[in-house]
Amino acid sequence: MQIGEVAERTGLSLRTIRHYEEVGLVVPSARTKGGFRLYTASDVDRLMVIRRMKPLDFSLEEMRDLLSITDRLASDQPPPGPERERLRERLDTYRKVAEARCETLRAQLMAAEDFAATLRRRLGARD
Repeated sequence: MQIGEVAERTGLSLRTIRHYEEVGLVVPSARTKGGFRLYTASDVDRLMVIRRMKPLDFSLEEMRDLLSITDRLASDQPPPGPERERLRERLDTYRKVAEARCETLRAQLMAAEDFAATLRRRLGARD
């Protein structure tokens, strides 16, 4: 699929998708003779992983590292035992960071919802 369809499917802008290509996070699987980017379902899945990492404030370098880890673990020739275990430990570290950041976001959301409820109550008291 071309970049416009990928943008529609992922909710990412064309500019963002091109930026992720420039920084090496996702590379189109092919190009047409005219030079248009062509993406596979696997490329779209990769972009969705990146999109889900963004609200958790992962840096581009962390995204690149995490994607590299998952690529190596999922490859047709997975790394040997000790290296595989080291990669799994690094992946688990990212999991823990993601869970901690989710908890922080939940706390922020609760505070924001409490504030919105306070405003609703104050408006209700005036009616």
